Amino acid sequence: MSVMRKGAEILADELALNGARIVYHVPGESFLVALDALATRHPDIRAISCRHENGAAQMAEAHGKLTGQPGVAFVTRSPGATNAVNGVHTAFQDGSPMILIVGQVKRAILEREAFMSYDFRTMFAPMAKWVAQIDDPARIPEFVQRAWATALSGRRGPVVLVVPEDVLEEMSDVPPSARPAQPSRAGAPRDEDMAQIFGMLAQAQRPLVVVGGSDWSEAAREDIQDFAGRLGLPVVTTFRRRDIIDHRLDCYAGEIGIGANPALLAHIKEADFVLMLNDALSDVNTIGAGYMEGFTLFSIPHPKQKIVHVMADHGDLNRVFQVDLALAADNDATTRALASRDARPLPAHAEWTARLRATLLAEREPQPCPGAIDLPRVMGWLRERLPEDAIVTNGVGAYATWSQRYFPHYRLHTQLGPISGSMGYSLPAAIAAKLAHPERVVVDFVGDGCFQMSSEELATAVQYGANIVILLYNNGLYGTIRIHEENRLDGRTNGTDLTNPDFVLLAKAYGAHGERVTTTEEFAPAFERALAAGRPALIEMVIDPEAIHCRYSLSDLRARRAARAQG
Repeated sequence: MSVMRKGAEILADELALNGARIVYHVPGESFLVALDALATRHPDIRAISCRHENGAAQMAEAHGKLTGQPGVAFVTRSPGATNAVNGVHTAFQDGSPMILIVGQVKRAILEREAFMSYDFRTMFAPMAKWVAQIDDPARIPEFVQRAWATALSGRRGPVVLVVPEDVLEEMSDVPPSARPAQPSRAGAPRDEDMAQIFGMLAQAQRPLVVVGGSDWSEAAREDIQDFAGRLGLPVVTTFRRRDIIDHRLDCYAGEIGIGANPALLAHIKEADFVLMLNDALSDVNTIGAGYMEGFTLFSIPHPKQKIVHVMADHGDLNRVFQVDLALAADNDATTRALASRDARPLPAHAEWTARLRATLLAEREPQPCPGAIDLPRVMGWLRERLPEDAIVTNGVGAYATWSQRYFPHYRLHTQLGPISGSMGYSLPAAIAAKLAHPERVVVDFVGDGCFQMSSEELATAVQYGANIVILLYNNGLYGTIRIHEENRLDGRTNGTDLTNPDFVLLAKAYGAHGERVTTTEEFAPAFERALAAGRPALIEMVIDPEAIHCRYSLSDLRARRAARAQG
């Protein structure tokens, strides 16, 4: 016998069936009945009320990136949806499964430029895997099933569902879906593909394995570490995917992307064979010269190196670089095939790997840090103090290079950072991480400019008991842009100096624990107090502006500029 349900109830039931456990939102009149249906029919699904739609969307993205299951966010019609664009774009560029549900005006007033109405299908189309509007409550199960499967299939990413307000109110006797959505999977590499890969590997003198992207399982990680370790091959991770490989392993050689070790990039240019797994040959992953000069690590369109590129989706293959073997294959199946194939290590490979490993170890040696807070020493202390499964987040800015260089990762799913370049990311990401894993320590590395783009979400952390520790670098600068000014504008500055609030008082106003440290010696006791506070905590670190980057100071940049001017 069919049971009549409101569209909102159908939507809530479908989200529950597919495994949603947390939804992020800023409440809006266009989807209030959906929130009510979740609360009354599925009280085990936590509804987290955020302070801004950008925060809600970034939390959903971080949830998807960390857990491998779509993060879900609700936002109201424009401007709620436009505020959420940043999170959708991050999910698209970072390959994170996410479903954004946008409340729309009633169907009867569509196409009349109604209050807060917009064509969201057009707006989100370039940055989502699929955008659709549900105009019939009977089709809600169909659309949610497709959205869930689409977010998880191929290269993962965001889906946007637009639901008019009256569709959520309308009754339907459509039955619930019979089972959760099943994403499609790419197949395993063929035997002849594996033979070709190992044939190129046997002929190479300086091979390199590059791993990245989302959707890494523990099994895939173990397989690639076994493959590389057994054959003595160097492995590097792509930008902000440093947790894929245990940094203690001799095969690990570092990270490519923004802020990468210049010595490593020089070695990669010498490589004669590259096996690229599960990530795009994007501009960020092919920075080989300058500060952010993408697509310079390899020649276009035909690299001089032999390159095998394996992705779960055809769309990322042979886009810019025409490679020797392009495979659309499942990451787990590929790493399993690599680990299970019988092959012997070559002495030349072991010697090459040792050279790359040596560049990483040299990179890790603490260098002098301007100011009273020694950031390499702080990072070293944190790594010793934190559990291996602690999750660290970072946003965007030159401050992030300090943890990038000096904070190693040992476990999978312990790093959250925006490949998209989204400032304001790290605080919402840290909150999402703590809500998903309340048993784990979560530390947020954030700059003063970055923090102020989402600082209101500290109220969300306090309200829901997401007891994160925020380490705020306060150098009074938009640091990355100041670097560009020093390099490109002869040091002339335009808006990069910041007049900041009292961050400690701000944290306390929200109900969080707050402290300020000005010396290295003050840091460890302050961090222990933050961990023991029983509430979200913020430690403001007063950083000398000279410590603008882990590789150079402001004075270094000015000295280089003066040297260039002299010819």
